[in-house]
Amino acid sequence: MKLARYEVGGRIAYGRLEPDGTVRRLCASPFDSLEVSGTVDRAGEVHLLAPVEAPRVIGVGLNYVSHIKESRLETPAIPMLFMKHPSTVIGPDQPIVYPQGARQVEYEGELAAVMGRRTRHVSEGQALEAVLGYTCANDVSDRITQRAEMKMGCLLMGKSYDTFCPLGPVIATGLDPTSLELQTRLNGELRQDISTADLLFSVARLVAYLSTAMTLWPGDVLLTGTPAGVGPLSPGDLVEIEISGIGTLRNPVVADGNGAASISRSKTHLK
Repeated sequence: MKLARYEVGGRIAYGRLEPDGTVRRLCASPFDSLEVSGTVDRAGEVHLLAPVEAPRVIGVGLNYVSHIKESRLETPAIPMLFMKHPSTVIGPDQPIVYPQGARQVEYEGELAAVMGRRTRHVSEGQALEAVLGYTCANDVSDRITQRAEMKMGCLLMGKSYDTFCPLGPVIATGLDPTSLELQTRLNGELRQDISTADLLFSVARLVAYLSTAMTLWPGDVLLTGTPAGVGPLSPGDLVEIEISGIGTLRNPVVADGNGAASISRSKTHLK
């Protein structure tokens, strides 16, 4: 099942994508119920939004074996966690705003798990039952700020500029997160290409680990890390994250001063 959050006729709704391209509207948020209403929206009238509005976003660093080797860093003994501010989240085709004065902003294609229910002290064997589904993510990062922060043992600003967490295009349910193919393309050129089988800590392990310390809420988004092949972005670029079973998340990059006004107007037609 593919679940979309979208705008249609001036209102925001959640719906289930059908094979014929139509969207069967849900009666409520998918975090409350997956019951469908009698309303069916046509694809040409639907504009996709970020699949979760202003979620708590938890990220994981150095979680692909290939990326650890690429970075020439020590393999983490426990998940290396950080958070991104909710204002980082944007949807498909909305612009990533390149900050003024930034010198090294990079893309990171990732699989994101979206929590479906309140979860605390869950076992690894039952952890995936608490996940609603999966979406594509781009953990955009300002490396200069990130490195300065990490020297002090912290990490927030380098990951938390507005627009630095594109999500979408949909939440896909019923997937096996241990065997998905992830690709990142920059201006059409393949930059990342890997299976989630290369993850150091699986989605189930990450959810179980987090739940030992905090209550995870419905709608929380867990970014599971990026593989080898990260690289720089520039204004004018188009970055695409594609994951099997989910779809493709596309976002242009614009210079600060040109993107802010575009964010509210940029909408993706469902195809």
